[in-house]
Amino acid sequence: MSNTVKLTYREALKSAIREALQKDERVFLMGEDVGHYGGAFAVSKGLLEEFGPERIMDVPLSESGFTGAGIGAALVGMKPIVEVMTVNFSLLAMDQIFNNAATLLHMSGGQVNVPVVIRMGCGIGRQLAAQHSHSWEPFYAHVPGLIVLSVGTHEDARGMLLSALKSPDPVIIFEYTSMLNLEKEIQEYAEEVDIQKSKVLRAGKDISVITYGTGVYKCLEAAEHLFQENIDVEVIDLRVLRPLDDEGFLTSISKTHRALVVEDAWKSVSISSEVVTRIMEKAFFELDGPVERLCGKEVPIPYPKHLEDASVPQVWDIVEKIKRMIKP
Repeated sequence: MSNTVKLTYREALKSAIREALQKDERVFLMGEDVGHYGGAFAVSKGLLEEFGPERIMDVPLSESGFTGAGIGAALVGMKPIVEVMTVNFSLLAMDQIFNNAATLLHMSGGQVNVPVVIRMGCGIGRQLAAQHSHSWEPFYAHVPGLIVLSVGTHEDARGMLLSALKSPDPVIIFEYTSMLNLEKEIQEYAEEVDIQKSKVLRAGKDISVITYGTGVYKCLEAAEHLFQENIDVEVIDLRVLRPLDDEGFLTSISKTHRALVVEDAWKSVSISSEVVTRIMEKAFFELDGPVERLCGKEVPIPYPKHLEDASVPQVWDIVEKIKRMIKP
């Protein structure tokens, strides 16, 4: 049996970047403060000294400019990892991502691939308020031509980047700032991550809980509490938000016959909206009760800690919701 190591989510992300740089000389990291400062969240700390300024590249404060440069580098055979400090700042690069990275393969009649990986700090937490703290994954999951990944576990923080760099198409990776200091024990060596499949993280028979990102560990913790009350919860990490792995959650529902979708993003026009619709379209007659959702409150994210916590589902919200669904 292979050895395990205890890593923070931050250390797992850094380990993945380092391994990618070691494995392929075409790989380089570019972004705001990724070099001398070590990254806004210290994910790239020390990599400049290890790999030098040609591979750990500080860029001007222009998301549209450096994202476009990353797309251009990908077009000529490089393997850029573009870091956007927070998902909120990515709005400034939407033209490059949506109108160029996502469309060039189609518009060139299949002649031009764009193998760029764009990492974004994402999610709600750490009192970063409405300018720096949102869960905007649904924006990107809407767009054909992109592969959209959500790093909800330490295993994926360690292994997902390596798989993304093998893709011939543009990949958006959402990493969650509220999890950076969270420690977990994982396998010492990164395993290959299938970036086309969701993953059952906890098997159960009473209800399928479908989630991603910061919802993953919260749902797993809620499942442990509920097990003490004889409610057996199956927890599914979507991992891949575009294209969705329908088979993963539909297979689970055919076993449990109940479903709850949990996410921090706003309920309207969300990932949960799409998942619920696909369940109703493809598995309606498997259900013993209505599919339900637990999502973020539809407000700009507050700064005060108690209001920030109240704006997204917490462990006990999930516990109480499931209890009402199972034992009305």
